[in-house]
Amino acid sequence: MAGGGELKLLGTWASPWACRVRIALHLKALSYDYVEEDLDNKSDLLLTSNPVHKKVPVLIHNGKPISESLVIVQYIDEAFASNGRSLLPSDPRERAIARFWAAYIDDKITASWKQAFSAKTEEERLEGTKQLLVAVETLEGGLRVCSKGKPFFGGDSVGYLDVVLGGLLPWLQGTEALCGVEILDAARTPLLSAWAERFGALDAAGVLPDVGGLVEFAKVRRAQQAAAAAAAAAKN
Repeated sequence: MAGGGELKLLGTWASPWACRVRIALHLKALSYDYVEEDLDNKSDLLLTSNPVHKKVPVLIHNGKPISESLVIVQYIDEAFASNGRSLLPSDPRERAIARFWAAYIDDKITASWKQAFSAKTEEERLEGTKQLLVAVETLEGGLRVCSKGKPFFGGDSVGYLDVVLGGLLPWLQGTEALCGVEILDAARTPLLSAWAERFGALDAAGVLPDVGGLVEFAKVRRAQQAAAAAAAAAKN
């Protein structure tokens, strides 16, 4: 991969947000050092690089940190404009539309997925999955508009929205095992289902975690969270 100054990415292997950044770096053919963070024991580098949220991912470019996955992906596209194809559309209106749907993915799909995954009661889980299915069906319409009948959100090739949703793909594919509902269903969301197959076949998808390993990791984390909540409740 090509260089673009010193690049270092702080992330965790299971983070869909860090995966977004890794996909963008791959598509731009940029070399970088990857630092796997332990979020239960955060490094001083992470804490000083992202003192506001203290979260991954953080991209450090020539010693200067950039935080938040959507911001980082846009930064990569702009700072390394000469590397490969632009991820964001060149037309200002289309670029604004892409940013709108990116925010929608995080505000609606990610939020409802978290509710379904972290639900403490069956009622909460059902409500979360219901909202998630509605959000994904709405995104199906977004894909129809943005792709204009072509294979990807970005058209004939991968663009910004493909990167944004692509980082979440293993989590969405593992939701049936984790929450009891298939999200990318060929009957309900045929465009997104076909998109997921195409995206998964790309070289860039090689940076994504294995779905089976991710599901097992998520089950362990959910059990840990439940045990911690039970212990806290017992103290009260």
